[in-house]
Amino acid sequence: MIRNIKSKDLQRVCEIYNHYVLTTNASFEIYPVTVDEMEKRMQDYTANYPWLVYEQVGVVRGFAYASKWRPRPAYRFTAEVTIYLDKEHLGLGIGKQLYQELFSRLKTQGIHSMIAAIALPNENSQGLHESFGFKQVAHFKDMGYKLDQWIDVGYWQKIWSF
Repeated sequence: MIRNIKSKDLQRVCEIYNHYVLTTNASFEIYPVTVDEMEKRMQDYTANYPWLVYEQVGVVRGFAYASKWRPRPAYRFTAEVTIYLDKEHLGLGIGKQLYQELFSRLKTQGIHSMIAAIALPNENSQGLHESFGFKQVAHFKDMGYKLDQWIDVGYWQKIWSF
């Protein structure tokens, strides 16, 4: 089941996300995110954009959300999209289902352009985004330092025409 996030989901969302924080370069955060911090993010992001969870047998298996791309008003038709899945539930189609619903809601909301930032290399994330028509539009070298290595960042973009 895909639904809007609720405060009761935040502990599980932190568990999923903090795996990536602590063991991968997918997130540029270094320290685990607390439930209180995630609550603040949820309140901020959901004021204007959807944040969805995929729930299976009462357990959240992944989440996807949109957030403001940049603060200036002319960017109001652009959103950044983000997705994280439980490490034990990759490759099962959960990401595609979450993104299908998220993108449908964003399109209805009038979002014209979506941006996804991907720490490189990340073939799974690149493939997921490209399966929805995202195209790589930028590649920045050595943008972050984590786990004793410099990390590149790529930007993928999808534009809808109305």
